[in-house]
Amino acid sequence: MDRFLYLAMSGAKETAYAQSINNANLANANTTGFRQALAYAYTAPVRGPVYDSRDYVQVGNQVIDFCPGTLQATGRDLDVAIQDQGFLVVQTEDGGEAYTRAGNLHRDAAGVLRDARGLAVLGEGGPITIPDYERLTIGADGTITIQPAGAAANALVVVDRLRLVNPDTQTLRRGEDGLIRSQDGQAAVPDAGVRVVSGMLETSNVNTVACLTRMIELSRTFETQIKMMETANSNEKTHNRLLAVS
Repeated sequence: MDRFLYLAMSGAKETAYAQSINNANLANANTTGFRQALAYAYTAPVRGPVYDSRDYVQVGNQVIDFCPGTLQATGRDLDVAIQDQGFLVVQTEDGGEAYTRAGNLHRDAAGVLRDARGLAVLGEGGPITIPDYERLTIGADGTITIQPAGAAANALVVVDRLRLVNPDTQTLRRGEDGLIRSQDGQAAVPDAGVRVVSGMLETSNVNTVACLTRMIELSRTFETQIKMMETANSNEKTHNRLLAVS
């Protein structure tokens, strides 16, 4: 009986975990540049004198799906989208660096270029500061060029260049703050092959229809596991009554 109960319990536990991952994906379906997480299940065998036939289900750590989203035109000078693979680099609150494909950038009151979270965007020399300007362009290689405020139309100045990296995605993880970092904490090397498109943003790669279908599927699976536990409990009570009578 305990085999039946623990199989149902482990199944319900991991189904609830998979549901939480799916819900997080759905909640970020409209988040610029978001990469959905995938939950994968595997069999965890239990071996011992009386456990030889027992295999429980386990859900492993989240795996990030790095498939690209769709590029959408915004026409805004400070919006950039990564073409194909690669990331922008931002400075985290602890002074480290993290990677993002969310290119909805803005200047703060001091002229520092920041992402939607308010984190400083890193260039070749650290955080990028952009003076007041009449016109701004961001080249395909991430070079930021401005026509300074009050300057002639042909007086263009290169401010900095976005630091673009393309680390092996197998070495990346997502932290509790939702930011993507390297697993070993080492800074990724700039990659001149990464290209950006100005005036566009990348959508998330979440398929909302697939997520909703998955939500229904997981809910039904969870309900089935709960009913199995209730059945196990009922059978155990019946068994105990029969033992008491005998």
